[in-house]
Amino acid sequence: MASFDTASKKQVETNPQDFVNLCFKFELTNITALELITPEQPTVEMHQADILIKALRDDQEVLVHFEFQTTDSYDPEMPLRMAGYVIRAIEVYRLPVYSNVIYLRPDAGNNDPGKFVQNLERHNISIEYQVFRLIEMEGQEILDLKPVGLIPFTPLMKRPAGMDAEQWLRRCIQTADDIDVPNKPEYLGSLAVLGNLVYDAQTILEIISEETMQQSSIAEYLAPEAHEQGIQQGVQETTRKHILEALTLRLQPEIAQTFKPTLEAIDDLQHLEQLFRAAMQAETAEDFKQALGENDN
Repeated sequence: MASFDTASKKQVETNPQDFVNLCFKFELTNITALELITPEQPTVEMHQADILIKALRDDQEVLVHFEFQTTDSYDPEMPLRMAGYVIRAIEVYRLPVYSNVIYLRPDAGNNDPGKFVQNLERHNISIEYQVFRLIEMEGQEILDLKPVGLIPFTPLMKRPAGMDAEQWLRRCIQTADDIDVPNKPEYLGSLAVLGNLVYDAQTILEIISEETMQQSSIAEYLAPEAHEQGIQQGVQETTRKHILEALTLRLQPEIAQTFKPTLEAIDDLQHLEQLFRAAMQAETAEDFKQALGENDN
């Protein structure tokens, strides 16, 4: 099951240039992502969600580091944690490091100063890093730029003035669905997982169902409870369809359709499964009405 960390990391793995550009606020044209680095040295204790991208800036190799955070870090606090990452990366790779932290939740990162400081006479230390709080980023600007790797994060970004949360989520999903990517269900799945940090899972699934053809494929990417809810609804709909198909074969299409409104009002899966068995055995409409409990009507 995809997690917030996994969904975030997947976007960097497939679109590293977009995150390199984010690090430099989309202002540089002379920097190119070369490769993603997976720390292998046992001395480099990188958190799973950490990302190191080797890039080329003005013919010099550099490292661009990203740390994704859903909440604030307290043990250790983020400044100390980031300082440790920077120093270890410099020690191992001997390259300049541009370090960044991205806070996913709207309430996270408010107190992150963006630097580690030790003030001791003749032993001063200062290590700075860039702080991105998605809730403070203008989401519409990202939608307009269309950096493929950042679109799945847009539901967590600041929405345009006057637009409510559901309208913004719908716009983000529409934009993501228009993006040409090799695996659209996985791409929209990442948006769904990340969006679930602030939106109800069922709301996400409903809008994806309305705006795309991917609803059944996306449910698996969401949290277990959303997954089960989405799958349950899918099974119910499939069972209703099978009942109508069975009635069409056993009786007449017109007769089968008369039962459709009644079937759509039944949500109990066990009841629907019983009705499917009854439909397979029905000789007349009265037989199926009896199974429905309508024989007295």
